[in-house]
Amino acid sequence: MKNSGGKPRAGAVRKSRKGPQVGSGGQGRQALEGKKPTPKAEDRPYHPAGKAKAARERYAAAGGRGKPGEGRGQGSGQGRGRGDTAPRGASGAARRAKSGDESEIVTGRNSVVEALRAHIPASTLYIAARVEMDERVKEILSIATGRGLPILEVMRPELDRLAGRDAVHQGVALKVPPYEYAHPADLLDLTIRKGETPLFVALDGITDPRNLGAIIRSTAAFGGQGVIVPQRRSVGMTASAWKTSAGAAARTPVAMAANLTQTLKAFKEAGVFVLGLDGGGDVSLPGLSFADRPVVIVVGSEGKGLSRLVTETCDAIVSIPITATTESLNAGIATSVTLYEIAKLRAEAATK
Repeated sequence: MKNSGGKPRAGAVRKSRKGPQVGSGGQGRQALEGKKPTPKAEDRPYHPAGKAKAARERYAAAGGRGKPGEGRGQGSGQGRGRGDTAPRGASGAARRAKSGDESEIVTGRNSVVEALRAHIPASTLYIAARVEMDERVKEILSIATGRGLPILEVMRPELDRLAGRDAVHQGVALKVPPYEYAHPADLLDLTIRKGETPLFVALDGITDPRNLGAIIRSTAAFGGQGVIVPQRRSVGMTASAWKTSAGAAARTPVAMAANLTQTLKAFKEAGVFVLGLDGGGDVSLPGLSFADRPVVIVVGSEGKGLSRLVTETCDAIVSIPITATTESLNAGIATSVTLYEIAKLRAEAATK
């Protein structure tokens, strides 16, 4: 369209683009050429085969021999704690720390002093500025100073934030690092290398840290080499468990199993008898015939008892005879009685 002057109206004429126009054939040419060859399964990092290859490379780089889990039975290579392979500690068992900062804060003067008395491996002691000194605070400072534990003086608002909402800290708080769990297969290997008869306790669904602490204490008292806890739906090593163990947790390692049933099966393949504790068991504890052999005792929760898969995995279900029909034993006491009886039977077998 032209205006009255004979010139095209501005904006009425579309300017042509320079260069050739690309049609639909050109746009789909790359798709028609086909894709590159599909990588092998072990070269794909998201594929199970690729993850297994990466795990083998990490294991070899850490100084391991063979494939992870080689010779340990089905499923025993799973869940070596949380994280990659770590160096062996003083006890000779490989230990792993939890991922991330999962430190626990113990608050209150009584709790802090008891935690320090129990030799919980704390990392930092926090003291409120101008805290009122009493015998407990003096003992806390004395123990922390004697161990070379870092002591930080902070303002009360900062201590309130560390302690958490509604926590009563009384001017003191103790930071406890995440517990470093052993691997069950490493504990078994270490026990066999030492020439000892394996005696372990495994927990199935126990969530009370005081029960865990009591079981650790009994395991140490009656010659056990360690305690095994599942990775899920189970209690872990908290400050409360440390305190209840009365220092035994510093000597008796706790291992974490990604799958308790598979770990028990691996122990069975290594020649260890799996004994479950249940009130309706078919074997009475005093009549236990293979107490002098390698044994792992499995303890269930007080409410639900042993899970079905764990029960099916056990070589025998053992019951503790009690005279009162209305009474029952909690997990910690039942484990203590069983460990004592096994220790007694082993001592009698050694004298024959």
